[in-house]
Parts: sequence; structure tokens; C-alpha cells
Amino acid sequence: MAGLFYAALFYFATAFFVGGLAYKIYKYAKTPAPLKIPTTPAPTTKSGVVARMAREVVFFESLFKGNKWIWLFGWMFHVGLALVLLRHLRYFMDPIPGVIVFIQPFGMYAGFAMAIGLLGLWGRRLVVDRIRYITNPSDHLMLALLVAIGGSGLMMKFVAHTDIIAVKTFFLGLMSFSLQPLPTDPLLLIHLALVAVLMIIFPISKLLHAPGVFFSPTRNQVDNPRERRHVAPWAAELDKS
Repeated sequence: MAGLFYAALFYFATAFFVGGLAYKIYKYAKTPAPLKIPTTPAPTTKSGVVARMAREVVFFESLFKGNKWIWLFGWMFHVGLALVLLRHLRYFMDPIPGVIVFIQPFGMYAGFAMAIGLLGLWGRRLVVDRIRYITNPSDHLMLALLVAIGGSGLMMKFVAHTDIIAVKTFFLGLMSFSLQPLPTDPLLLIHLALVAVLMIIFPISKLLHAPGVFFSPTRNQVDNPRERRHVAPWAAELDKS
């Protein structure tokens, strides 16, 4: 019964995640950007914009310039999360690529960096007055969900182990539409349920800043208003008429 329930849960969560994310990206791409508003100093070439976006996505350049402490906790969380996600790819691959095997020990301890970063960001929302004022209950719930996912994962690794071979067999079975038994360890079931909840709420939450940063006109525009007039597609159609 546990395997059947979690199979249905993850099929639904995956469909909702992929469909919701694709729809949001489509909406972002279709949203007009009628003004030339890159945050200055801004690059004046497309290659410069690509380099700027790369620095923003990888190093959080603007956050580093704005607040070093927030940058530290935010970067720790995101880098730790990236390594943890890459490490978890082993549950969906057979055979496992060499690069995924190589990062296994790094991904294992990246969970601690992820948790510390989350706690630091959560503490900021509790301690800093101006941040606490604009913090909604949903922000606390989102942070609590992420902390619970990271904490339950670390506990399974260092406190109460589970049968990871059976877990991998279960997920490989889901990918081939062949239902396999799932271990019923309480921590594992809690961890998987929380992950499924995160997948479901991701497309309708503030976590959409992950793909949204690529559609931000303050970051993805070339600073060339004098060299080239910026006309939104819908405005160009009005000019033709």
C-alpha cells in the first residue's frame, strides 16, 4: 500500500511540477517588456549580458554587493542544494555516470551547508525588523518545509539508515511504469512526502525566482537605448497599424 500511494503521489507531483513550471515559463516569456530598464552599470553587448547572467546565477553577484551576510547564507543554501540534487541523481540512473559517483561525498556533506544556509536565512526573517515586517506566514512555512526536507535527509544518512537499494529500485520502477516495493521506514516516508509537497507547490510559490531570474528585464537587457530603440512586440504591431 505504501508503494502504491507514493507511486501515485509522485506521478501527480511530477506532472504538476513539470506542467506548472512549463506554464509559468511560457507566461514569463510572453510578458511584455515595454521599457529598457537594465540595472546599471549594465553590459552594452549580448555577450556581456550572458556573462552578467552567469555571474548572477552562479555567484549571486548583486546580492554579494548588497549584503554579505545574506549572500553567505543564500549561497551556502543554493550550492548545497545543487550538490544534494546532483547526488540524488544516482537513484534515477543505472549505470551511474562517473561524475555523479565523484560528487557523492561532496553531496553528502553539502546537506549540512544547505541546512545552515536555510537556518541563517530563516533567522534573518525573525531578527531583522524590516525583513520581519514584510515576511508572510507562507515564507516561514516554505523555510520550514525546506529545513524539514534537509533535516530528514541528514537523519536518514547519519542516524536511521534506510535500504537505499530498495529506494532506487522503487524510483527506477516508477520511471518504467513498473511498481516496486518501497521501504516503510518512517523517516523515509516523511522525507518523500515532504519532497512531493515541495514539487507540488513549487510552480505556485516564490521559489519561481529560480527560472524567473532569466526573464528579469533588469538583468537580461542590453544597455543600448541610444544605439537601438527598444520596442515591445505588441507596440510594434500598433505602429504598423
